[in-house]
Parts: sequence; structure tokens; C-alpha cells
Amino acid sequence: MTIFRLSHDLTFPNPELAEPEGLLAIGGDLSPKRLLAAYIEGIFPWYSKGDPILWWSPNPRLVLDPKELHVARTLRKSLRRGHYLVTFDCAFARVIRACGQLRAHEGTWITPEMERSFIRLHRLGLAHSAESWILDEESGDAVLVGGVYGLLMGAVFFGESMFSMQPDASKVAFVTMVDRLVTLGCELIDCQVASDHLMRFGAREIPRAAFLARLPELLVKPVPTGLWR
Repeated sequence: MTIFRLSHDLTFPNPELAEPEGLLAIGGDLSPKRLLAAYIEGIFPWYSKGDPILWWSPNPRLVLDPKELHVARTLRKSLRRGHYLVTFDCAFARVIRACGQLRAHEGTWITPEMERSFIRLHRLGLAHSAESWILDEESGDAVLVGGVYGLLMGAVFFGESMFSMQPDASKVAFVTMVDRLVTLGCELIDCQVASDHLMRFGAREIPRAAFLARLPELLVKPVPTGLWR
């Protein structure tokens, strides 16, 4: 088994050299420059708190064409009711923290270091979130109850995680975000690994080689950067 150890150099090994389950390399850091270098090559970090940073490029890869998004009938009803107010980039730090806390008992990969790095990417106008809110009738305050976040580079959105504290809250945020991505010119959503939840939205698995072959042409497409409002 060959797992590459990263140095201070930002260069990554060829993703096609990853182990069968997708593990490619170990070490390095989570600086914005290294994260961007990784995603450009179809590589992402995935590890647990206390472990060294592990870098992955799975085969097959789960992807979603945003124009082929499937929205179930029950979810369409939820969207029409307008029970949730959806905003963009208004609570990025809270969304990523909630995603990590929701999975803490499972050994989440959203470590404090990962949080800090993605918040820096958000401030650079590259990482984005969609948030679902409800109104507290007693206080009149908006309460964050769901959200999703990821990284937009060129015409590719690299989805990271989502959380929900109310029925359909994260789904409504996700569908609304996909609509925004289509408007911006996004052509592919990277969902990383197989998930029944995302496959119900129309995501499908493709060979890693096919995913890597599409990245260069999509990453250079001129999609607007900066915070969404």
C-alpha cells in the first residue's frame, strides 16, 4: 500500500495513484493555498480530530448536474409553503460549526482547523453557504435551523456538508442554493462519495477518470466570485 506523505510543497501526487478506497496522501496543512491546490486536482481532506490530515480522491465520484436536480413532490410542497426563509452567506461560520457539531458523535471531519480554513475561504469569496431560518413567535427573532456549505471554483461547486434541525430545512437550503448555482453558470456539483440522500436529488456516480477529465475545462470558466447577497 502506497500513501504519499506531503511536504511543504503544495504539489499533490496524481489522484489516479490513490488506494482503492480513495486515500491518496497524508500530512500537509489546511492553508487556503493548499486546499485550493487540492480541489483543483480533484482531491479533498477527510480525517478525524486527533488524526493526521488525510487526502482523498475516491473512485467512483458522486456528482450532480445542477440542471438535472430532482425535487421530490413532498419537498416541492414544502418549498411552496415558504415555511423557511433562505439566505446566502449570512451565517457561514454558524453553518459549518453546526455541521460539525451535528456529526461530533460520529467522529466528524469538520475539525476546528477545518472550520478556520473554510471561513478564510469564505472571506475570500470562494466558499459559500445557504441558510434556512424560521421565525421564533415569542421573541420575533430568526432562528437558524438548517444549512449547506461548499466551495465554488469556476463552474464547479464542491459540496462539503449540510445540517438540519427541522424537517426539510437543509433540503430547502440545498435546492435554493442549486438554483443560485445554475444562475451563476455552475455546471457540476461535486458530492464526493455515494450518499442515498444526494442520489435522491439526482446525483450519480461516475469514474474518477471522467471526473478528473472534466475539471480543467470547468475550473477555468468565468463564474462570479465574492459573497452572495
